[in-house]
Amino acid sequence: MPPGPTNPRTTAAAEDYLERISELIKTKGYARVVDVAAELKISQASVTTMVQRLDAEGLVNYEKYRGMVLTEAGEAVAARIAHRHELLTQFLRHLGLDEKVISRDVEGMEHHVSPETFEALERLNAHLEANPALRDSLNRSSTPD
Repeated sequence: MPPGPTNPRTTAAAEDYLERISELIKTKGYARVVDVAAELKISQASVTTMVQRLDAEGLVNYEKYRGMVLTEAGEAVAARIAHRHELLTQFLRHLGLDEKVISRDVEGMEHHVSPETFEALERLNAHLEANPALRDSLNRSSTPD
């Protein structure tokens, strides 16, 4: 999907922030700079700089000392990234990989795979879900005897 008002062009770093902000809002009901900094293991000053940029780009509404909420555009980006994350996680689980490996690899892959590849992975995941014997054969072949 090309960038536009409902699908703005974002960097991997911006996507990571939006993903964490969305997760915090879902789990805690709010997101503050201190919470995002703790989640991403970076300084509050770095988070403030990025959140101000995201605010200027119309992806979050940020009020100093009060926290932030995602705009409609920010929600759309966060939802897209969450979907990519889940799709890659599901695919790698089908291959029988260890959860630690999956977590590390998904974080590295989710921002760098083309929309065309994601569409192909969605079709492949659907096929694997519909064909448990094939899925199981992939899973068994990835574990040592």
